[in-house]
Amino acid sequence: MKHLNVGLIGGGFMAKAHSLAYATMPMFFWPAPAIPVRKAVADVNLELAIDAKNRLGYEKAYGDWRELVNDPEIDVIDIVTPNHVHAEMAIAAAKAGKHILCEKPLARTAKEAKMMLDAVQAAGVVHMVAFNYRRTPAVELAKKFIQEGRIGKILSFRGTYLQDWSADPASPLSWRFKKDVAGSGALGDIAAHVIDMARYLVGEFESVNALVKTWIPERPIQQSGVDKLGTVKSSDDTPKGVVDVDDEVNFMIHFESGAIGSIESTRNAHGRNNYITFEIHGEKGSIFFNYERRDELQVCFADDPVDAKGFRTIYTGPAHPYGEGLWPIPALGIGYSETKIVECYDFMKAIVDGNGVSPDFNDGYQIARICDAVLESGTRQEWVKISWIE
Repeated sequence: MKHLNVGLIGGGFMAKAHSLAYATMPMFFWPAPAIPVRKAVADVNLELAIDAKNRLGYEKAYGDWRELVNDPEIDVIDIVTPNHVHAEMAIAAAKAGKHILCEKPLARTAKEAKMMLDAVQAAGVVHMVAFNYRRTPAVELAKKFIQEGRIGKILSFRGTYLQDWSADPASPLSWRFKKDVAGSGALGDIAAHVIDMARYLVGEFESVNALVKTWIPERPIQQSGVDKLGTVKSSDDTPKGVVDVDDEVNFMIHFESGAIGSIESTRNAHGRNNYITFEIHGEKGSIFFNYERRDELQVCFADDPVDAKGFRTIYTGPAHPYGEGLWPIPALGIGYSETKIVECYDFMKAIVDGNGVSPDFNDGYQIARICDAVLESGTRQEWVKISWIE
């Protein structure tokens, strides 16, 4: 069985999620397409890299990511860093002939994303962007029903991604609140996931009309380099810095198919933790999904008996997408880690088979175009067409 040596850049919480997937994917999907080997990890200095190596089970540590990229033993580069370095790292990895998995958003802007796309296409390497939520079995089941025509022509899509971790003004000014590092706020950080689902399930966007707001204009400057996602509060006397990204976005959508839609996303919604939802209405039925109840897909079909009309719940399990590799009975429990395991499986399979995988850097680029258009619309306060220039 083929072994693929993974080089991980970054040692934070997302590094843990990816490393867990590399370790456990063969246990879930056996025989595995390949055995991921946790070969080396790089961080901003050697001390942090050695700590990540020991915590996450890697063989080697690098204090400079460039050394990792140029290590001849490495087959795959996995980028789990803040957004501002994605482009430089991915382009260097592509030139070194490495296959690449990059966390979302692919880049801060469509211009950066296009540079990354050009690099991987020129190098002929397999490339993937980590929109893992679409790999939840219930989301894949929704895709199956849509492809089978079960809900007919799609009329509308309504999506949300609501969190509350930054609703407290005492939450530190992490890199996620800085435009030069993150590119955007709630838009690129979380709304991008719903944009990915909308494109995957409904199709390409034609235009958007957005409201973009920053509710908390300044925050206490973070006193450590570790992003705790609002779980650590600053004292009243901590110096403050400017927030120059969005806290919330709401936008309407015209899809190329003629369907209409909306997406709402905020990190300032008290009581919402990881509230990703979509509701899709078609001429022959409707589908509803809530990630906080991710074993469930709610469906209603127009040809249901009159005395049984209404949403009913399907609990995903062995009979559904990826079910053969996960748990043996429905509703046993799909978690965040399982979506990363499935993501790892699809990525490794694509490398071994020599095929493409979705979502790839082209998808990341198109989503970056949409995000750029949302920000432009929020500034201009009018409909903005998506520019699909290749």
